Order: sequence, then C-alpha cells, then structure tokens
Amino acid sequence: MSLSARLQPHHRVFAVFAIYAFGLGQIFPRLPDIKFAMGIEEGALGLALMGISVGTITALTLSTALVTKIGHRIAMLALVPAMALFFAIASFANDPLAFFFLLVPAGLCIGAVEIIINVEADRVEAGMDRRIMGRAHAFWSLGFFGAAAYSAIMVKFGITPQTQLMASIPICILLTWLCLQAFQPATIRATDSHDKPPIVAKPTFAIMVLVGVTLSSMLLEGASIDWTAIYMDSVFVAIPEMGAIGVATAALSQGMVRYFGDRFVDHFAPTRVARGMQTVMALGVITVFFAPDPLVALIGFALIGAGNAMMFPLAMSAAAQRTDRPAAINVAALAQFSFVTFLLAPPLLGFIAEHFGLRWTFGIGLPLIVLSFALSGALGSKSTKGTTKAASVPSDK
Repeated sequence: MSLSARLQPHHRVFAVFAIYAFGLGQIFPRLPDIKFAMGIEEGALGLALMGISVGTITALTLSTALVTKIGHRIAMLALVPAMALFFAIASFANDPLAFFFLLVPAGLCIGAVEIIINVEADRVEAGMDRRIMGRAHAFWSLGFFGAAAYSAIMVKFGITPQTQLMASIPICILLTWLCLQAFQPATIRATDSHDKPPIVAKPTFAIMVLVGVTLSSMLLEGASIDWTAIYMDSVFVAIPEMGAIGVATAALSQGMVRYFGDRFVDHFAPTRVARGMQTVMALGVITVFFAPDPLVALIGFALIGAGNAMMFPLAMSAAAQRTDRPAAINVAALAQFSFVTFLLAPPLLGFIAEHFGLRWTFGIGLPLIVLSFALSGALGSKSTKGTTKAASVPSDK
C-alpha cells in the first residue's frame, strides 16, 4: 500500500497544503537576488510581481468549471509541479516586463489550486464534524516555512535562485506523487450542486463583508511574502540569509497559531479570536515600523504572522458554510475578491517602498486593521464547541 493510500482524508488535505506552499515559497526569499540581477528598484519589482496576481485572479475567475470537469486529483497532481516549473522559468528573467509575463502562468496554477484545496478542506471538515480549516492552513504556513528555511540554506552556500528553483521541481513532483496518487475527492456538501458553476462567481453582500474582514490580513500577508526579504536586506543591510530567515519567521509563527487556532475558535468564537489576532497584528506592524535592528524586526514579523494566521481560514469557512449557494461558488467569490488585494498590493507597496521607505510597506496596514476589526462581527459571536456550524454572516436575502 502506498503512502498516499495509508493517509486519512484530512491528512492528504494537510499534505497538499504543505507541498503547494513549499513550491510556492521558493521564489520570494530570493527576490533580493532577482531584483539585484535585474538592476531595478522596488517600484518596478512591485509591478512585475503583479504577474502572479493577474494569473491568480484569472484562474480564480475562470478555472472553477475546468477543475470540476477534470477532477481535483488530476488537477492537483499536474498543477502543483507545474507551478514550481513556472516559477523556476521566471527566475531567469532579465528585465521586469519579462518577469511579469513569466509569472502569469505560475499565478494561474496558484488560483486553480487555491479553489481545489479550500473546497476539499471544507468538505472533509463537514464530513468529520469538526474544524480542520485552520490546521489545513497551518500546514500551508509550515510548507512555506520549509521553503524559506531551505532558501536560507541555499543563500548561505551561495546557490543561485535559478539553481534553487530548478532543484525544487523534482522535489515537488516526488512529494506530490507520494502523498496524492491515491487522493479521492471528498463528498460534496448537501448545499453543493452538480450544475455548471458560473464563469464569474458574483459576490453577495455577505461575501463582500467577509472580503472586508480579510483585507488587512491579505495585505500584510502579501507584504510579508513579497517584501520581508527586501526589507531586511535594504533597511538593515543584514547578512544575506537574514531576508529568508525573516520570511521563515513570519511563516512559522503563522503556522503554529493556525495549527492550534481551531481549538480557540471552538471555545471563544470566531469574532473574539479574530479581534484578538488583529490586535496582535497591529502590534507586529508597529514593531516592524519602528524596529531599530534585525532582531526586533524578526519579533515584529512573528507577530504579524501570528496575527493574520486565522483571518483567511475563518472567512473561508464562513463562506463555504453558507447555505444560500454551493460552497464552491461562495469560496470562489470570496477568493476572487480577496485576491484583488494581492493584485493591487505589489505595485502599491512597491511605489510606497520606493518613495516613502520600506517601513511604510507594513505601516500602511494599520488603518486596514481598524476596518477589519470593525467588520469581524460577521464571523460569528458564538463558540461552536467542536461543531462546524455556519458563521453568522449577514444575509443579503
């Protein structure tokens, strides 16, 4: 019996989250080297990174019907290694325009995989009658931490980004096959249907409220992914591997909170947990903004990672558990419009970094945390005590 066949359904979900994040996380700790090789400033890099966002938004908008048709198993077996391949190819770009266009295919893979893994996590969660969405995203964070730690080692030994990313391709292929060859899609929810999903998942009012809840965490998570390594490299002229260590620190703290976060949600209710984490996230932003040295900055990144840990999983669960439409459509709608933040964030933060300083790429998140704090009541104010009841998102009916 293969390793994949021996895994429980929720363990396979955890595995795909981790493997996907490991492939995704290879390029971001190496952005300082890629930026230096292209000889560009932060603004141009931010525009180039939009290639990932454009691809992701496009896939989130158009790929639901396609992945439903070809099946989640085949899609994941193909898309996760393909994403690693496209990132490796993009690392050879010698100017920001080429970098932009070469990142688009990687973004297409990301968007399709995001739909699959979140729907699968929700369906398995429903079948188990206990929360696993937070732990599933914890394994995403741990996979990203693994990628950042691996990158730090590669930087330490002088391995080029191109060599590192090419070497990650066979690793992703092997891990994907070992863990997912016997993958079987989970039983669909009763609220799902076999009807052809719409090309564009139109957001309801309730979904747009959840978008507002995720806004600050999406922006700051994107800033941590895209700009932490460059922040550490430029603000402190730190040792080369310190940038990758900063990315790893945020991912590790995020993963640890996500792993245990479901238990807190069950006992203290989504809204209370969300607002507590938003307070921690705000403290992290302030710490990073005023950090006098790299070690203090690392504490700030750890707080940001811990603070944004449960926001997107909580919103995804709230969207998927609504009964007004099939879960796949609500998940796609939330993902599409939440990821608009990722589309707008790279050029916005790149412009801010170039003209106001890299500290402001994180400082700009404070007013958005206030907005998300105000809207977090949409996540539900009652503890679930181990059940997966739907969050009390306002109805637009």
